[in-house]
Amino acid sequence: MPRDLILGTAGHIDHGKTSLVKALTGIDCDRLPEEKARGITIDIGFATLDLGEYRLGIVDVPGHERFIKNMLAGATGIDIVVLIIAADDSIMPQTREHLEILKLLGLRHGVIALTKCDLVDETTREVVELEIRDLVSGSFLESAPIIRTSAHTGIGISELKSAIAAACDISNFKSQIADLNAESDASNSICNLQSEICNSLFRLAIDRSFVVQGHGTIVTGSVVSGSLKVGDEVEWLPSGRIVRVRSLQNHDQPVEEVHRGMRAAINLAGVNHKEVERGQEIATSGFLKPSRVVTVRLHCLAEMRKAIKHRASVRFHVGTSEIMGTVAMLDGDAIEPGGWGLAQLFLEYPATTTWGQPFVVRGPSATQTIGGGQVLQPVAVKVRRRHLDMLERIEMLWTGDPKQRALTVAWFGGFTGFTQMDLVRGANLSPSEADAIIQQLRDDKKLVTLTIQAGRQVILHTDTIAELDERILSVLGKMHTESLLMTTHDRQKMQSQLDYIGDDALVHAEVDRLIRMKKLVGDTKRVARADFKPKLSANLRKLKDKVVEAYHTAGFQPPEPSSFAGAAGGNASSLRDLFEVCVAEGFLVLIAPDVFLHADFDVQMRSRVSERLATGAGATVGEMRDLLSTTRKYAVPFCEYLDRIGVTKREGDLRVLAKA
Repeated sequence: MPRDLILGTAGHIDHGKTSLVKALTGIDCDRLPEEKARGITIDIGFATLDLGEYRLGIVDVPGHERFIKNMLAGATGIDIVVLIIAADDSIMPQTREHLEILKLLGLRHGVIALTKCDLVDETTREVVELEIRDLVSGSFLESAPIIRTSAHTGIGISELKSAIAAACDISNFKSQIADLNAESDASNSICNLQSEICNSLFRLAIDRSFVVQGHGTIVTGSVVSGSLKVGDEVEWLPSGRIVRVRSLQNHDQPVEEVHRGMRAAINLAGVNHKEVERGQEIATSGFLKPSRVVTVRLHCLAEMRKAIKHRASVRFHVGTSEIMGTVAMLDGDAIEPGGWGLAQLFLEYPATTTWGQPFVVRGPSATQTIGGGQVLQPVAVKVRRRHLDMLERIEMLWTGDPKQRALTVAWFGGFTGFTQMDLVRGANLSPSEADAIIQQLRDDKKLVTLTIQAGRQVILHTDTIAELDERILSVLGKMHTESLLMTTHDRQKMQSQLDYIGDDALVHAEVDRLIRMKKLVGDTKRVARADFKPKLSANLRKLKDKVVEAYHTAGFQPPEPSSFAGAAGGNASSLRDLFEVCVAEGFLVLIAPDVFLHADFDVQMRSRVSERLATGAGATVGEMRDLLSTTRKYAVPFCEYLDRIGVTKREGDLRVLAKA
C-alpha cells in the first residue's frame, strides 16, 4: 500500500512553481479567476502525484511577497519540499525568505528544481547552481540534488520525479528510525512526533472551506496526525464545538478514512460555512486547547538588521493561522540577530498549538519575516520577567527528558492540576507514555493524587501540595496566634480564607489528608494544628480549675458562664475562650449556647436516661426534669442535646430511646 506524504513547493514569484507542478501531475493548481488573469499564484493550490510506493499530496504556494501568509498556511504539514529557482532569474528575495521559513518550520527533506533551463546557456546554468549551493549551505538542503528542468520542453521531469521519490525514501527511513527510538527511549525530536501520537490523535489545520450544494460545508487541510473515519466526531477549535464527519474525500475521491500525510476534504454536519475561517482546526476531542498566551523559544533571523525587542508587535504564524500579538521577553530586553531567547506571545485571538510546534513571526506590516521558533507551553499564564526559578523550569521543557517535561507541566498546572492530555499536548508524550510516566512519578512521590467531590481526582505536583499545606497551616497558625486559648477553630471559617485558590473542594480534601497525616487534628466542623497547645497564664489556669470545680459541684443545675466574670477580673475578655479550652480538654460538654455540663454528669445523664427508657415507656420533659433533679430551664436543653447526639428521639410529647 502506498505511503501518503505531503509535498510542498517554495520559491520566488514567476519562477515556474505552478507550471512545474502541472508538468509533474497534469493538474493546474491556479483555480481562481484572478490567478488565471494575472498569471500568478495568489492562494495555495493542490494536486496529487503517484510515484508507486508513495502517493503525494502536492501543495503549491504563492511566491509573491504580498502572499507570504498564504505560503505559510500551505506549508503546514508538508513532509517534502521542492525549492524552485528559475535559471534565468537565479536567487531572488522570496527564494531566501521561503528557505528561511522552511528552516524555521523544521523541514528536513527536499529537492531543488532549477526551472526554465531551456531559456539560458550552460554557463549560466552552472553559475546559478553555484549560487544555489552557496545559498543552501548549512541548511537541510545542503546535500539535496539540483535537478535541471523545463516545464515547457519536459526536460528533467522524470529525473525530478526520481529525486522526489529518493527524498521520500530518506524521509521514510528516518521516520522508521524515529519510531524505533521512540520504542526504546521516550525522548523524541520536535520534527518527528511519536508514532503513537500520529496514529491515535487526529489533527488538521483548516486552509480552505467551501459549500457543496446538497452536502453543506466542506473544510480542507493536510492531516498532521492521527486518522479520521466517516461518522467520527471531532472538536472544532477554537469554538470547542463537537461536530460529526458526514463524508470524506482525498483529491476528489470519496474515502472512508483519511490519515497522517493525506490531503483531506471533510464534510462537517451542522456547520455554517460563514463560521469557518482559515486557521481554525479540527482535532480529537480534548487534544488541543486554545490559548491567547503561549511560551516559546524565539529566534531572530541572522539577516535581520534589528533585534526583536520586548513588547514588539508581530504577526504570529502557526498552523494555517495568522494572529497579531505582542512579544514579552522573559530573559532579556531583546533578541539580537542570529540569537535565541525565551519569550511569551500575547495574542489577539486564541491559538491552538502543541509542544515543539514550529512557528514563524513576521513584522506588523507583513513585509518581512523576522524570526520563528518552537512552542514550549501551548497554554500558558503570564510569567514574571527574569524570574530565575520560572526560567529554569521553562528551560526544562526544552532540555529535559520526558519525565522532567511531565513534571514541569504538572508544576505549572498549579492548584488546578493536570490531565493526561495536558502531558500529550504540553510535554510531547503519547497517551500511553503519559499514563506510564504519571504512575512512575506517583511511585517516586513526585506527584500526589487527591480524590475530591463525587470521586473527582486531581493530580498535583508535590511542590504544589507542599505550598497548599503551608498555606493551610499558616492560616491556622495565624488564627491560633489571634486566639491563644482556643484549641480548635471553625473549619469553614478557616477554609474561607483560602477562597483565592479557587477550589474549595480541593482545600477540603487536603485538610482531610492533613488530618489523616496527623499534621492537623479535628473533624468536619472544627480543626487545629496538631502542634498547637493553648497557652494559659497562671491566673487563667487557676480560673479554669475554679470553673471546672464549680460545674462539678453544680451537677445538673450548672452555673451560667457570665457568673465567672467577677472571678476572672482582668481576664474577663478571655472567658469564652477559656470555656472552649475546658470543652476541648474534655472537662466540660457544650449542651446548648451558654449551657455547659461537667463531663462526669454528662456520662451520668446518658446512663440514667437510658435505664429509665429501657422499659419501653417514654418520658415527658417534666419526668426527665425529675429524673435528673434539675429545673425546666435545663431539662429542655438536656432533652434536645440527648436527641441531637442520638440517645433519645422525640415522639409527640415523649422521649424514647433512639435505638432499641
